[in-house]
Amino acid sequence: MSDQHQPGDTPQSWEEMLRSMLGDGADEVMAEMRERGIDPTALGGPPDPVMMQYALAQVQKMLSAEGTGPVNADVAHDVARQVAVSEGDPSLTGKQAKEATDALAVAELWLDAVTDLPPAGGTRRAWNRSEWVEATLPVWNELAAPVASSVSEALATVLRDQLPEGVDDGEAIPGMPAGVLHGLGGSIDPAQMMRRLGSAVFGMQVGQAAGTLSHEVFGATDVGLPLLDSPDTVLLPTNVAAFAEGLDAPIEEVRQFLAVRESAHARLFTHVPWLRSHLLSIVERYARGITIDLDALESQVRDIDLADSDALRSALSGGVFGLQNTDEQKSVLLNLETTLALVEGWVDEVSAVATLPHLPHAVPLREMIRRRRAAGGPAEQTFSTLVGLELRPRRSRDAASLFSIVARAQGSEGRDAVWDHPDLLPGTQDLDDPSGYLVRREAAENEHADVDAALKEIFGEDETDSDASTGDEPTDERPTDGPGESR
Repeated sequence: MSDQHQPGDTPQSWEEMLRSMLGDGADEVMAEMRERGIDPTALGGPPDPVMMQYALAQVQKMLSAEGTGPVNADVAHDVARQVAVSEGDPSLTGKQAKEATDALAVAELWLDAVTDLPPAGGTRRAWNRSEWVEATLPVWNELAAPVASSVSEALATVLRDQLPEGVDDGEAIPGMPAGVLHGLGGSIDPAQMMRRLGSAVFGMQVGQAAGTLSHEVFGATDVGLPLLDSPDTVLLPTNVAAFAEGLDAPIEEVRQFLAVRESAHARLFTHVPWLRSHLLSIVERYARGITIDLDALESQVRDIDLADSDALRSALSGGVFGLQNTDEQKSVLLNLETTLALVEGWVDEVSAVATLPHLPHAVPLREMIRRRRAAGGPAEQTFSTLVGLELRPRRSRDAASLFSIVARAQGSEGRDAVWDHPDLLPGTQDLDDPSGYLVRREAAENEHADVDAALKEIFGEDETDSDASTGDEPTDERPTDGPGESR
């Protein structure tokens, strides 16, 4: 059967063909083959047509998927799970789970002494990496979806003129393996095909990033975004143990310090009710404002081989798309960075105050976490390229200093009151000069008070005139819709 393939019609090896077509997804396919007793690396010469059909079936599966949205959630899930277990991900022992949940319980007691924000009230959990992926992947898909939609639509627009108007089941498409459309049925819209392929490729990238992140995180909140719908607190004992290796502090202290940070995050996201929606709405506003330079995109993808998943993933991640950030977009990103820094700064300060009396290594552990957060890792870099968002706040030290200054001046109650309303949050000027924050806030409050007094006087005069003209006795009632009352 292999005689039917002429030299040059196929890649020189099965593994080369698979990686060309599926990129990182080829590893999963090859793993399945090995389970069936076939070693792709040991196969010489062009792929056998039978095995070619196996590869085509994978591509067909991606192209035939409907209703998956801008990010193919099934592909993202499969890739994320594969990456999560790539270095082994055994189930947790009862001892590991108990140590983690006990640490989270102790964390609540320590935090009760330093903040008026009550415990989140959720379940205390211990997860392995796969469980973390399962629980948090929906949020990663949600974050990537708006950008994926814009990019996939642009790709479909650019390629519409390069591909035939309609391709029948048995026809070939330039750049795709022969026979890839077989079995999809009817006439295929190339633009729709590109949307499906784009969805699958974005799914690969989201899955790769989430799976990689599962090796780095300690809980459900330490990336700065609320990844769970529930107020649960979580620790990943495997990652905690890996982080503790080589540190001077014993693992019990490391575990407890990280548990306090996790619980502090959970309190903040639970009892500042607008914070979760505020953060996610910033991401949404950014995504809505994305514009893509179609001319630059067309010049870059004109010669892309559609069977080369690596080239497509590079394109769909923004590497060749020339995403245009307007002044408004830059303002939105600055808002996100500032808010993430404030979240991290509050958690950093509160956790330090809570652990200092109990943990001998609290100070070096705090500095270690600060450096780790500032440096980021490959997963954060992937998401930054994929979605254009920076998950690691660069101003967290400044934010921690600001909260420390407020606490010294006004106590823990004043420090936590910074979160009373999103309009009252410190801005970039306050992070630039934390020591002057209270002075500026007092001046702003005095200015608002002067305006309120003036409006009150104006409304009071109007009310008196109205009472005199009608002959009614004046009352102490005031307008309920005036600006002063709305405050």
